[in-house]
Amino acid sequence: MQTSKAKEYKHVCKRACQRAVDRLKAGALAVDAVTAALVELEDSPFTNAGMGSNLNLSGEIECDASIMDGKSLRYGAVGAVSGINNPVLVANRLLSEAQKGKLSAGRIPPCFLVGRGAHDWAVNHGIPPCPSEKMATKFSLSAYKRNKHKMELAEKVDTGFNHHSKKRRQASETENGSGLLDTVGAIVVDREGNVAAAVSSGGLAMKHPGRVGQAAHHGCGCWAENTSTLNPYSTAVSTSGCGEHLIRTMLARECSSAMQCEDAHQALLEAMQNKFISSPFLASEDCVLGGVIVLRCCRCSDAQPSPDIQAILVEFLWSHTTESMCVGYMSAQDGKAKTHISRLPPGAVAGQSLAIEGGVCRLVNTPTTVD
Repeated sequence: MQTSKAKEYKHVCKRACQRAVDRLKAGALAVDAVTAALVELEDSPFTNAGMGSNLNLSGEIECDASIMDGKSLRYGAVGAVSGINNPVLVANRLLSEAQKGKLSAGRIPPCFLVGRGAHDWAVNHGIPPCPSEKMATKFSLSAYKRNKHKMELAEKVDTGFNHHSKKRRQASETENGSGLLDTVGAIVVDREGNVAAAVSSGGLAMKHPGRVGQAAHHGCGCWAENTSTLNPYSTAVSTSGCGEHLIRTMLARECSSAMQCEDAHQALLEAMQNKFISSPFLASEDCVLGGVIVLRCCRCSDAQPSPDIQAILVEFLWSHTTESMCVGYMSAQDGKAKTHISRLPPGAVAGQSLAIEGGVCRLVNTPTTVD
């Protein structure tokens, strides 16, 4: 998260929370509410998703997004798609179309589309295209020019072999990497206890055209799974950070699996430490950058046995190895959303240390009837 945009991040997080809660109050399921939240986040020019996304090496915008429904366990994703302002809408439509069953001649419907094929499928299914040049903002264009200049300088430095040049190159890489990871995500539980998760990203700045990040990969960008005979808790996870690190560790699914332990806080702490920072899959990395938001819920065991009252115990946690991360949260019982800029502890080193926070709330839903 870029500290200079902290105020804007808080505002858009509040709007996204309110949009999702409004949908939930209207009776929408979790998967529809989480989509509404992501659309709000993608429409903000300050986030690296949809409008205002990072530009790739060719100066173009290519976006990734995915969504998972904890009730059906269906998943939809798009990767490296251009000319679509809200890629999460395409991911959600892929999910809903797949639920209709097989296509003509017994063909299996797709759950993950990329590039031109994803764009054409979206347009054919009623999702309006948006010229890529209209998705770029003054901020993203100026960032592209700065990064291109830095790359040109770094390439000149690479022709030398002295120690001073190496330090300059490493500094340039750090500037280009850690500050441009503003992936957006959301996690939701509805009144029935169904969970859903979604994530959307413009990807790393100056990425190679065609690169697909964690936001589109199954088990890496998001995960959602309702309670079952095997899982006592419903869980929803969304991740952010360096896509390559998150892909190689499948962090979203790892965190979801860890949440089946009794102590959620300790489970997430151990998952981030053992499955991410110290993961054998990232043994060659000295700076592991990522963050997660996690939702875990179950029926309250102390709730009164009444068919008219449902109580759900909800735990919301977040953790990150980046310098900071902006989070927002809200329930249907709240008047407004709460936002928070989470930061690493003083003295902690980004990519090597982590922050973890969260809280617990109890949702009581009384079903309403219309006479």
